[in-house]
Amino acid sequence: MLAEAMIAAAAAAGTTVVQSASSDLWTAFRDRCARLVGRGDPARENDALERLDQTAAVLDAAGDDEAGRVRELQVGLWQGRFESLLESLEQPERERFAAELRALAEESTAKQAGRGVLSGNTFRGPTAVQVGDHNHQDVHFGPTGPTGPTRSVGPTG
Repeated sequence: MLAEAMIAAAAAAGTTVVQSASSDLWTAFRDRCARLVGRGDPARENDALERLDQTAAVLDAAGDDEAGRVRELQVGLWQGRFESLLESLEQPERERFAAELRALAEESTAKQAGRGVLSGNTFRGPTAVQVGDHNHQDVHFGPTGPTGPTRSVGPTG
């Protein structure tokens, strides 16, 4: 039986697989995850790549009404795969692999958090979006110059 910390690492990595599948960081994440799962075995790495691609395709094909359920299912599948792999390893390697899973999840989450992703928004009328830290933005809607509405935003962070 796995320790609670290892189950948590598998759960975090499973969640990260699903979150990364719909991001522009997918290719780099996919390759790193497959190398991690492959553990130096090209056949296992290729199998992991196929499973990761299948996950991305299933998530992409899910309609709006089933997307949440499909995401939860895929998280559970990947958590189970990671847990099975952890259980198959001897203790010292199991601990290293759990640490690698945690690192994969933490690094991917940090990269995604820094991307400034906008999703599911509806804009009606003039819109300005600012992403980043310590930026300055002068927004002009309508006629340019001192007669048009202006809003100065910055710095953020």
